[in-house]
Amino acid sequence: MIGRLRDALMAADYTFEGVSDLLGPAAHAALGRNETTPGRRATTGGSPLETLTRLWLLQTPVSLEAAEAALPDLVDALCAEGILERSVAEVAARVDLRPYGTDDTPAGGNLWVLGDLTPGLDGGPNKVGPDHVLGISPAATSLAELTVRTPVASALDLGTGCGVQSLHLASHAATVVATDVNKRALWMTRLNAELNQVTLDVREGSFFEPVRDERFDLIATNPPFVISPATGERLVYRDSGLPGDRVVEHIVRTAPDHLNPGGTAQILANWAIVDGQPWDDRLAGWLAPTADRAGCDAWVVQREVLDVASYVELWLKDAGVHGAPDYLARYDTWLSWFDEVGIEAVGFGWINLRAAGSDHPDVRLEEWRWEVEQPLGTEVATHFDRVRTLRDLDDDALLACRPRLARDVVQETFGPAGAEDPSQIVLRRQTGMRRARPVDTVLAGFAGASDGDLTVGQLLGALAELLGEQDTQARIAQVRSLVEEGFLSLS
Repeated sequence: MIGRLRDALMAADYTFEGVSDLLGPAAHAALGRNETTPGRRATTGGSPLETLTRLWLLQTPVSLEAAEAALPDLVDALCAEGILERSVAEVAARVDLRPYGTDDTPAGGNLWVLGDLTPGLDGGPNKVGPDHVLGISPAATSLAELTVRTPVASALDLGTGCGVQSLHLASHAATVVATDVNKRALWMTRLNAELNQVTLDVREGSFFEPVRDERFDLIATNPPFVISPATGERLVYRDSGLPGDRVVEHIVRTAPDHLNPGGTAQILANWAIVDGQPWDDRLAGWLAPTADRAGCDAWVVQREVLDVASYVELWLKDAGVHGAPDYLARYDTWLSWFDEVGIEAVGFGWINLRAAGSDHPDVRLEEWRWEVEQPLGTEVATHFDRVRTLRDLDDDALLACRPRLARDVVQETFGPAGAEDPSQIVLRRQTGMRRARPVDTVLAGFAGASDGDLTVGQLLGALAELLGEQDTQARIAQVRSLVEEGFLSLS
């Protein structure tokens, strides 16, 4: 049945590109705001593509005749499966089924993803059930863009939800294990795997329990990271059942035990910012090596910080209780708990781990709220590669390397108009994290001359002689930093 559904979707051109062309930019943007009226106005022709778009994306009932024309000999079977429901004359969706366009997945980028119906369309009720399964969400897209896409033998999608990360992983991992505690999510993951002709090993269980004795080359997870007192109704897709950010701490501390040497774990997460303790010091404690395990190289990026009131409002509205009789009481209880445990704000961002097997792992925690180039998976992989390269190079070996300026680096100079020399020089990368690095004239000259011809030692020696500089050791440290941030490569 699922195979015939796939054939019907293809025949109707129910693809990301097909639907985008049908709706047009304005209606597509309105749908992103949970408004369906422009989309309904654009889908009145009765074609199979219009019928399927109205049925699933717009959550609008269609006539039985139109549904059977778009889904020949499938309507009753899809109703029996719980994907559709029908009355005497109409058919409606019980779950969402939307096309998904991506460059790094099977089937030439044409995928379909089942998830639960989008709440709150056209101002309707926003409340969802405890086992609600998200479809394509901003968080899912963020993790997909962050994930390293290097071919690997094995990958784990921890807390798979509807399985969208597994669909991505299947494009470059020989085997993919998908786990979740939500039975409904696992049902949808299996359907999505079959619909997209992907083989997954789908297992039920909490966190790492289903893979207790296994290791992987890549772990990707968007866990239920909402920071709350863990009271009241639990929405499985966002609430772990553990108070605070213990779920993220648990995953960060446990993931290294499930990584093969050189393996990578990538976590999309929230973390508490506690009164009197810098956020990076607190998270660094989670990353420290233990007596029985070498530490992982780590790159943690804090992308956003919300004050506690904004955070509570965000997730109460997400739960659909804004305006409910107990809304004010729940709001006050949540804020009171934050006060009790000393949480003054909440950070959001990325935690990337690489099983380096080093007793002195490289741990970088930084705040970066500026725009980055997406997808970022290649930048994550090359960051860890650069860290490994530098760890194996002592200063003498570094001086013998031949540096080359990255192709995306531009130099910006600032100063008063007409001044003979700039007051500030900045090297800026145009790709990846799009970092900017203030430099002096010596380092700018070094970067400009780094074409792979001369060694680091030769370039620093020439500049020292030209400018009368003596502090070579400080310059070596600066060169290391430029290499680590991708401004320079070494050969």
